Amino acid sequence: MKKHCTIKVYGTVHGVGFRITTKELAEKLGITGIVRNESDGTVYIEAQGEEDQLKELVKQCRQGHSHFQVSEVETHWSNETGQYHEFVIAR
Repeated sequence: MKKHCTIKVYGTVHGVGFRITTKELAEKLGITGIVRNESDGTVYIEAQGEEDQLKELVKQCRQGHSHFQVSEVETHWSNETGQYHEFVIAR
């Protein structure tokens, strides 16, 4: 079932390749949406796709990476909006 998920990622996630890594993973999973840095030091992700793929994206966001440290991930789920046709890094 297609869903929509907003994700807010806290931690050391600016200037360390988090958005690029997220975009690559989203494209691999077949997810559309956006990822952007927020002024409060978090990263905001808006994603839509199959629920299983979105859950995998959230799981990967929680795991962190050698270049970035994730302290918390907030998610909000809803029905797919159909507004995205690709996954992009928003500036």
